[in-house]
Amino acid sequence: MNHLTGQEIAIISMAGRFPGAKNVEEFWSNLRAGVESISTFTDEELLAAGLSQAELRDPNYVRAKGVLDDIEMFDGSFFGFSPREAEITDPQHRLFLECAWEALERAGYDTQRYEGCIGVFGGEGINGYFLTNLLTNLDIINSIGVYQAFLSNDKDYLSTRVSYKLNLKGPSLTVQTACSTSLVAVHLACQSLLSGECDMALAGGIAISVPQISGYQYQEGGINSPDGHCRPFDAQANGTLGGNGVGLVLLKRFDEALADGDIIHAVIKGSAINNDGARKVGYTAPSVEGQAKAIIAAQLTGELSADSISYVEAHGTATVVGDPIEVRALTKAFRSSTSRSQFCALGSVKSNVGHLDAAAGVAGLIKTVLALKHRELPPSLHYTAPNPEIDFASSPFYVNHELRAWETNGDGPRRAGVSSFGIGGTNAHVVVEEAPRVAAAAPSSRGWHLLALSGRTTAAVTAATEKLRRHLEAQPELSLADVAYTLQVGRREFGERRAVVCRDVADALEALSEPGRWIDGSVELTAGSNGTSGGGGGRGRGAVLMYSGQGAQYVGMGRELYEREAIFRETVDECAAAFKRAQGYDLREVLYPRAGAEAEAEARLLETEVTQPALFVLEYALTRLWQQWGLQIEALMGHSIGEYVAACVTGLLSVED
Repeated sequence: MNHLTGQEIAIISMAGRFPGAKNVEEFWSNLRAGVESISTFTDEELLAAGLSQAELRDPNYVRAKGVLDDIEMFDGSFFGFSPREAEITDPQHRLFLECAWEALERAGYDTQRYEGCIGVFGGEGINGYFLTNLLTNLDIINSIGVYQAFLSNDKDYLSTRVSYKLNLKGPSLTVQTACSTSLVAVHLACQSLLSGECDMALAGGIAISVPQISGYQYQEGGINSPDGHCRPFDAQANGTLGGNGVGLVLLKRFDEALADGDIIHAVIKGSAINNDGARKVGYTAPSVEGQAKAIIAAQLTGELSADSISYVEAHGTATVVGDPIEVRALTKAFRSSTSRSQFCALGSVKSNVGHLDAAAGVAGLIKTVLALKHRELPPSLHYTAPNPEIDFASSPFYVNHELRAWETNGDGPRRAGVSSFGIGGTNAHVVVEEAPRVAAAAPSSRGWHLLALSGRTTAAVTAATEKLRRHLEAQPELSLADVAYTLQVGRREFGERRAVVCRDVADALEALSEPGRWIDGSVELTAGSNGTSGGGGGRGRGAVLMYSGQGAQYVGMGRELYEREAIFRETVDECAAAFKRAQGYDLREVLYPRAGAEAEAEARLLETEVTQPALFVLEYALTRLWQQWGLQIEALMGHSIGEYVAACVTGLLSVED
């Protein structure tokens, strides 16, 4: 990064489900391959979904939509839902909650152990589930009560339900600005972080219209496409179509993310929102002036010139009115700081998945972040010739209609703008920059690593084992020490446990495929908030340590730990220094003798006055090491010199004593 303002926000995790993609990895694979993830329905499917024969015969009925798989699936018990509560809850609330959990887990944060405040900013589309599934079944409404149905479905409870279920204590608010909802949520989350209201923030949106198997009625002059395809900026552009999707990003102040060693996917340099006001053709119409001002404001916030931005993820609805106005607004904004032409690529994710309504903005943001990470510009689909109402030749833009490497503008980092404009005039624009290159951490000195997995059931642990195996198989370059660390400190601890000990990624792949190398067990946990199994403070019994007396000593005991583990080495050095002050020689010369002096060390180690302090040092240093690793000690016992170790660990005696 060549310029820091102190206002940067790091994107440290992303989660989402989109038409044709169950996660962000599948989403990127589809984008770069130019896949149009729009479903076209048969007569049989539509009739089964409740469409009438008359509607089916209507030539203006378009049988296309971007749909999500498995919206009826939800692990309610995992989040403490009763079966009836899960059944009546809007799928938008369910999937938003699942993706919030996923985003935090991908970032390596367990909310039961994280001590900071996490905010939630999100919005949703219209609740078709309540209208078509619950209100049409009065028996259900009467059995649960109108109030409970309201709590489980109304948009007001989308974000606060996530905060409640995951025990998040930062600001929690639902944002509703129509199509720009999720990008406005991102902007508000950034502002909350910069003002210090929270330490991390989840931001995004969701839109699931039901029934999923449904098309739409095309009306000439409306916003919907006549043929079920979205052609942004193309000469044949004539509208968009709907789609279902959900996306969330996890945000953190950049300097703190860097200091904490978080994976930074991209950096938000600036963001801005505004409203068109009344100076436009109509309430639903876009405004050149309003859009341009939002874009300029975002660039000014990041102290950036438009010259440094080489891609814009446009709102790009492919409507007759919308596209020309958007390019004019972009041109006006860019012309405030550059006179260059056709240097900035333009694209729209709506050509791939349709218009995701409240999730549209965050879908475009996630697409752009993935493009920055992979340094590739995915194609914007269905572009064959420029819209004659758009003067690309004299603008800074060209439509990127094929996969290409993302080149930088000069020596600076790759930067992009992301736009989202809502019906009603609320405009949002975000400028994102590729993540800085961070020096690789020093390789771990440990020869062995512990991969720890847990779940609420044995089946869940087995599924997690296979998921980890596939992850390591796909990314063999990963540091196994980092993987082990994240699994141990960045995952919720559940009752069913599995541990695998291995040397490197290759050995881990082998171990994860061989049940004979797994160490399985169960731990009884107290119930956490809202029915979820506890971790951290909800542990079972601690460990009981028994310290041995004279007779277990040998030359070189703990040598590998002394060489590789800092806390063990520091403790041995501390004890050896105290002993040398009292007795005049260095215990380390006996414990870890130089080459050729082993026989002399073995003889000295048989002397009680050397044996006992040597055992004390080893046992005390081991305890300090295990305590640093998180071992909870419930009781201690010792024999002979081991009693002195126990006394020091409890604080009854000092090491000097």
